[in-house]
Amino acid sequence: MTSPAPAIVWFRLDLRLADNPALHAAVEAGRPVVPLYIWSPDDEAPWQPGAATRWWLHHSLEALDASLQTQGSRIILRQGNPAEVLRSIARATGADAVFWNRRYEPTLRRRDAELEAALVSEGFDVRTFNSALLIEPEQIATKQGKPYQVFTPFYKASLVKAEGAEDHEFEVVDRPPAIAAPAKWPKSDALRSWKLVSPIPWADEFSSWAVPGEAAAQNRLQRFIECGGVMGYGEERDRPDHDGVSGLSVHLHFGELGPRQVRESLQLFARKGGLNAAAAAEKFLRQMYWREFAHHLLFHFPTTTDEPLRSQYADFAWKTDRKRLRAWQRGLTGYPIVDAGMRQLWQLGWMHNRVRMIVGSFLVKDLLISWREGAKWFWDTLVDADLANNTLGWQWIGGCGADAAPYFRVFNPTSQGEKFDPAGDYVRRYVPELAKLPAAWIHRPSEAPAEVLKAAGVVLGKNYPQPIVDHAAARDAALEAWRAIRTK
Repeated sequence: MTSPAPAIVWFRLDLRLADNPALHAAVEAGRPVVPLYIWSPDDEAPWQPGAATRWWLHHSLEALDASLQTQGSRIILRQGNPAEVLRSIARATGADAVFWNRRYEPTLRRRDAELEAALVSEGFDVRTFNSALLIEPEQIATKQGKPYQVFTPFYKASLVKAEGAEDHEFEVVDRPPAIAAPAKWPKSDALRSWKLVSPIPWADEFSSWAVPGEAAAQNRLQRFIECGGVMGYGEERDRPDHDGVSGLSVHLHFGELGPRQVRESLQLFARKGGLNAAAAAEKFLRQMYWREFAHHLLFHFPTTTDEPLRSQYADFAWKTDRKRLRAWQRGLTGYPIVDAGMRQLWQLGWMHNRVRMIVGSFLVKDLLISWREGAKWFWDTLVDADLANNTLGWQWIGGCGADAAPYFRVFNPTSQGEKFDPAGDYVRRYVPELAKLPAAWIHRPSEAPAEVLKAAGVVLGKNYPQPIVDHAAARDAALEAWRAIRTK
């Protein structure tokens, strides 16, 4: 009996073995499997992976290869045009099928559709799957058949859609016990030859709180659920001085963990824990649907990576101020909560979500620097940089996107710091020159009495900057600029 031809499983942002529909389908078909990852950053222009993303990808691919080897397989690495690479691998192995999990970014969506059509016309069996979302963007629409632009109706409709879904749509499949190898392995690039890991400030520190790979993602999820993270999430998620967030964003972005797995774990926790556990699980699941909403928006409004969804904001009079932009990037604004967040980003490749909103508001409303500059900086420095989430977040804080923060909502960086970092522990951790300031003054050093500053060793303008802008005046200027846009 002739053995079936191999199937190529093209890994992308789905770097896991469990709950991987493309891999599961290939194994279930009884085919030998050629696991393949293609490095083709030019295809993602102009949003090519940043330095932080590349670092994580390198280590995640190492972890994926180690997992595959325990199943009798390995990852094949190739660099180049995906269509050419897939055809080359097929020639080398005799593969006549290509399975992959779908991507939703505008450029890749168009490319994938063209590639699928071309491969099918050449006789390949091409199958694509959803591994990244609970509900794909085209599966849900308003009563008028249009995409949602406000989160709450989107969330409610998503829950209705989920309740009416077939069980298999949310089924989590286990990792395969074994993966049949092809008769002949094709050549593979050496991962180090891609030079994904470049000298970045936080590379040695990042592993102190997060580790790449599927096993680490599962451990993080279970710790969050089992050690009280879900139960305290509603109250703790806005406190950067506490460890109250899940830390799952980077694992979800790279597909080391799938949203169905998170949903299943939350449902199990809710069933076991009663009403309080169910309420807590719902709060966290709601945040998962913000991720779904971000992909829904980018899918339906593909130009929003660079242009405001609300077209009237296209003519907003943003300022070009490289000196102030640099001060913001380096955490030298004179506003401690802003500086702590930007330094956390620079040191760890990650920033607490509440602080992301604070630093974003400061950039676009205190400094009147375009949200695009913030999106670019986050894209290069965040290890969990995700095009959909990044776009939604920056247009939200800029007041120009879907479900955006209203133009008059300007975060006061001092009061935000006092509210969400009341003892100043977060600031002390990332702005050590202020560490000896008492809590009453740590978020407003420029207002502290001279004797307090002297006792703490703080010399404003020397070892810590004076505020680069007066917040009250900046707020008035921002509101006037927003009013002008609304009137126009």
